[in-house]
Amino acid sequence: MRAVWLKEFGGPEVLVPGEAPDPVPGEGQVLVAVEFVNITFVETQMRAGSGPAPVRLEPPVIPGNGVGGVVAAVGPDVDGGLVGRRVVSGTGGSGAYAELVAVDAAGLFEVPGGLPLDDAVALLADGRTATMMLSAARPRPGQRVLVEAAAGGVGTLLVQLAKAAGATVVAAAGGARKGEVALGVGADEAVDYGEPGWAAKAGEVDVVFDGVGGEVGREAFTLLRPGGRMVSFGLASGEWAGVAEEDAAERGVTLVQPGATPEELREFTRSALAEAAEGRLRPVIGQRFPLDGAADAHRAIQSRATVGKTLLEVR
Repeated sequence: MRAVWLKEFGGPEVLVPGEAPDPVPGEGQVLVAVEFVNITFVETQMRAGSGPAPVRLEPPVIPGNGVGGVVAAVGPDVDGGLVGRRVVSGTGGSGAYAELVAVDAAGLFEVPGGLPLDDAVALLADGRTATMMLSAARPRPGQRVLVEAAAGGVGTLLVQLAKAAGATVVAAAGGARKGEVALGVGADEAVDYGEPGWAAKAGEVDVVFDGVGGEVGREAFTLLRPGGRMVSFGLASGEWAGVAEEDAAERGVTLVQPGATPEELREFTRSALAEAAEGRLRPVIGQRFPLDGAADAHRAIQSRATVGKTLLEVR
């Protein structure tokens, strides 16, 4: 099969197209003929050798985690009725940048009828994250919510979910184009956090969804009213906001730390897929690259010029 290999840590150029043996599904596994692969910002860090400790890769390896496709075969003790079903699944942290993957049948999500497969793949990780963040922060009708990185994969979903909860949504994004993307999915206002004085334009808020971290996240924290909540879902700046619990307590603000059991995480994913199938949630797929263009996809993400989700198209 065709695949993309990470032979060593480094820049995007270390992602090299090549061949790999076709995987064989073992006990409790299925073989998925991959059509789409989602790429996350964390994967660009992992490729460089600086990703989160629990998910570090060991070259040589085929990277990637989220895939969507059709079940081509099943292993022992797996229902043969799965063959031909459209599914999305994580691979466990590696093996996704390929034409075929063997994954645990228990980890599959069947794609609801009427939902395009590429949309389902775009929702696999980001939909779970956005739904979990919203559940943790619980914005109420009439409250003002600030969503950072609002034009990203998670951010565009958070904008929609917060609006559906009845909140007024202020989108914080880097640049006018990204602000327009956030307004296009329902944000009420948009501010450019690359401009001086952006926080004053955003005004006071009740909830901050911090997808940038660093100085932007710390500045967003100062906008929270007493009783406000801040929940972090990303570090586009390269670092977490690092707001101290004592500072939050002094201002009457809660730093929300989302937590969920494996089954709750699965339910967040199922919820996102169901909402999308009903037309109430729309992932933004901003960039598509062929499988052999994985290095170009990583370059695009690192350039900060991307919006929404970035996918590899395999077939």
